[in-house]
Amino acid sequence: MRHRVKGKKLGRPTEHRMLMLRNLVTDLMEHGKVVTTVARAKELRRLADKVITKGKQEDKVKAIREVLRIVTRKDVAYKVVNEIAPRYKNRNGGYTRFFHYDYRKGDAAPTAIVMLVEEKEEAAE
Repeated sequence: MRHRVKGKKLGRPTEHRMLMLRNLVTDLMEHGKVVTTVARAKELRRLADKVITKGKQEDKVKAIREVLRIVTRKDVAYKVVNEIAPRYKNRNGGYTRFFHYDYRKGDAAPTAIVMLVEEKEEAAE
């Protein structure tokens, strides 16, 4: 039974899985989108939404420290707190979306594109 078990193991030890997801979150925040497998995309979405929520705190120093617990690079953490999080100040969750993309060459694993949601005001401008 899977009572109170959150997340997938993704066939990796805990340390490797967390480092992989932290690197995926860092790349997503740096580039705005990332292509990965569907299982990883679902886990990435959970972690990325938490990072942006932590970046929305009023105290900038505390927000940067909280984001740096997950994001692996300092410049990306500053970008999350100063550029990405303010875009979503009026939004309560759902900062990322993913689309099924294609099948990976080699093992035919289903892939997906994970991207940050653009606000309607920004799209209109």
